[in-house]
Amino acid sequence: MAATGRTVSPWVRDALCQLVAQPAQGKGRLRLPLADMVFACVYKVYEGFSSRRFMSDLREAQKQDHIHKAAHFNSVSRYLATPALTDTFSHLVTLSSLPLKGIEQNFAVDSSGFSMCRFVRWFNKKYGREVEKYGREVDNLEWVKLHLMCGVETKIVTSVAVSGWAAHDTTYYIPLMERTMQYHQVKEVSADKAYISGKNLEATTKANAMPYIPFKTNTAVPTTNSVWAEMYHYFMYNREEFLAHYHKRSNVETAFSMIKGKFGDSVRSKSDIGQINEALCKVLCHNLCVIIQAIHELGIEPIFGVKPIST
Repeated sequence: MAATGRTVSPWVRDALCQLVAQPAQGKGRLRLPLADMVFACVYKVYEGFSSRRFMSDLREAQKQDHIHKAAHFNSVSRYLATPALTDTFSHLVTLSSLPLKGIEQNFAVDSSGFSMCRFVRWFNKKYGREVEKYGREVDNLEWVKLHLMCGVETKIVTSVAVSGWAAHDTTYYIPLMERTMQYHQVKEVSADKAYISGKNLEATTKANAMPYIPFKTNTAVPTTNSVWAEMYHYFMYNREEFLAHYHKRSNVETAFSMIKGKFGDSVRSKSDIGQINEALCKVLCHNLCVIIQAIHELGIEPIFGVKPIST
């Protein structure tokens, strides 16, 4: 990706895209190589250009043997909005974190929104009507919500999920942690009060990890022996020690800042699937940048995996 001025090693690209299995060819015209289309989708999000402006750099990537053929920009947009690629992008995010599995043992989880082009009416529950300002109704941008877990040392994202703007954060905690634990050794998990629940605490301790999630001010004093009670008393009577671990959570906010600062805080796609896949591609681009920085600073050799990803 030398055309943008931000160099990405072709070995990194090849190692990830070679894990994308080509679907079986059925009747009809020959399909485009899926690995090439995954590369094209991520590259387009990486650059942040419109489809037509992006084509010159995609053709340059073909000349440098990053891909076999530069597809038409309509094909790139169509593949970016393909539901079958959502799991592929999500899995590639996790696989791209594997070179740093020996460094990361403490993790943090949070969510953040990426705005889109659609508007919604803001309904005020207090007054039971749509909000008005200066004598007119107020339009608010709708957004997609990105949930992720990242390592606190390098800000590498180990698991990710995308939801609608009204989704609750706490329901995504366990799936993110379980996917991370498939490939990483997890010792600590830090999260804010939105993730406090008995299920989340129990799931973390059963995995031999320590959850650092603060309790809300209106939490009742527990009277039974449970993980909830143990963590509550630890939080109340060892506050300074607890907060020293909890404040590692600020690293996930740094990760979101890195993603939005480099690749934008909004999505261009019009379709729901396109917006989800575009948000996942932003995270994958972030991980590639973190890996390249680690290659130069830590001298690691990026090895992502050996099993192909089928769609």
